[in-house]
Amino acid sequence: MKKITVFASGNGSNFQAIVDAIEKGDLDAEIATLVTDKPDCFAVERAKNHNIPVFSIVPKHYATKEEYEKEIAFYLIEKNVSLVVLAGYMRLIGSVLLTAFPNRIINIHPALLPAFPGKNGILQAYQYGVKIFGVTVHYVDAGIDTGKIIEQECFKAEGMETLSEIEEKIHAIEYRLYWRVIKDIL
Repeated sequence: MKKITVFASGNGSNFQAIVDAIEKGDLDAEIATLVTDKPDCFAVERAKNHNIPVFSIVPKHYATKEEYEKEIAFYLIEKNVSLVVLAGYMRLIGSVLLTAFPNRIINIHPALLPAFPGKNGILQAYQYGVKIFGVTVHYVDAGIDTGKIIEQECFKAEGMETLSEIEEKIHAIEYRLYWRVIKDIL
């Protein structure tokens, strides 16, 4: 069984969807650890509820980003992690982790890349008035949501949805798409 790690900074709903897929037997993987830069985020509670180890590491406790990432890389290598899965991790991945896990770090983004990269992808797309919304899973590189696209799924807006309704549809796609991509990669 392959070991993955999930990085999260917030609610952890995508993390929970991955956990659920593993527990249902849909995804043959083990989450070796949840890595978080926010020790009080709700994703930590989710991990504890499923007896998944949590590695909380606060960036400001390190002199440089490189030192911070070296600590994470050392920990993940020790855990024999095969794939790093970003799920609402709100920090850019730097050269240390990219070098330690080449082509083994993936991210999910709530827009159809290359359009609307960075924060608030759903809001950006909604305000722009797009008619097709979607989700992208991609490899992480040194840019902001610029890595090679692995998979995308979309839906056509009916034209009268609120931002909240669009967000619900996006999240529903994320929860079923991400674990399937992880399964294919593993």
